[in-house]
Amino acid sequence: VQLQAFGGGLVQPGGSLRLSCAASGFTLAPYGVGWLRQAPGKEREGISCISSSSDSIYYADSVKGRFTISRDNDKNTVYLQMNSLKPEDTAVYYCATSYCTGDGPRGMDYWGKGTQVTVSS
Repeated sequence: VQLQAFGGGLVQPGGSLRLSCAASGFTLAPYGVGWLRQAPGKEREGISCISSSSDSIYYADSVKGRFTISRDNDKNTVYLQMNSLKPEDTAVYYCATSYCTGDGPRGMDYWGKGTQVTVSS
């Protein structure tokens, strides 16, 4: 049972990246999934989540209007499209199975290893 987050990298301010969270060893479809990030010296922040049926989606104010979460259950994968990236988006990004609430991802269970996103010119 494993989640893996990938797709990070170095991008210039204003650029875009798409992160993927792929599940192996289990079916992701029944689970909500959250994306969280942790910048150096800061607490981990839940920035987005999507429920199992995709009828509940959450974005933190810090990413609202710039990031889009989606899922493809046929590919057992959840995506985070990140546009208009800013230097303050630099962090390690993690995905985890979670409940998706109005306050963000809660009750994280399975975690993927993080992927580094660096936004710099």
